[in-house]
Amino acid sequence: MGPQNCRDGKHPDAMIKAFRALLDNTQDATHRVAIYSGTQEFIKHKSCNKTYISDEQLHAMKLCIYHGIKVQVEGLDGERISQMCQCTGSQSWRGGDRQNDWVWVKQCPGRCYGTHNGRLPWQLQRLFKIKLQNEDGAFVEYWLDLALTTIPENLGTLDPVSKFVQVRKAPAAVALQVFSVGNIVGCAHVIPEIATSSKTGDGRNKRWIVNSHIGLATWNDVYN
Repeated sequence: MGPQNCRDGKHPDAMIKAFRALLDNTQDATHRVAIYSGTQEFIKHKSCNKTYISDEQLHAMKLCIYHGIKVQVEGLDGERISQMCQCTGSQSWRGGDRQNDWVWVKQCPGRCYGTHNGRLPWQLQRLFKIKLQNEDGAFVEYWLDLALTTIPENLGTLDPVSKFVQVRKAPAAVALQVFSVGNIVGCAHVIPEIATSSKTGDGRNKRWIVNSHIGLATWNDVYN
């Protein structure tokens, strides 16, 4: 779901059609650097021969901004249901504040990060699709997201009293990461240590409690 689908086509994000335009329209310098370096590293990782990508090539890449992604999760009766994860960046949502949801992101296979079971809750910051030409001349598309990242507290173990797990903001070097939206496995719900509105965001927060009672799939992953 994206602003390019607006009837008048005049949404600010709908005007962004190249990677350079995305950088120019990102006011936060930290986010701008993270988008640039993270996207460049992602493309190099996907490239078979690790081809060097120049600034000119990167800036010229075609790009579309999106404001949401639909994810399939397990419902109460074991059926597959859809969850919509919103990501409006700095733009308002339906006349209100911006909405950048928290999601569960796969990190690696196997059981790690304690009860998180190989996943961590990250907050979406920018959702976009890029199009580039690979080594054999074919055009490929990648759906990417910039996210605020977290790491588990106490190795991801349950608090003995509350029975919840906590996460904290990742170190500055990896606090913002670009990753494939294919690693999103559902919406997450976290409770910040400091109450803030979406206008100020979570900039002051360093720690969150993960609400593992928000859905059956989350409950099963944490407590099974």
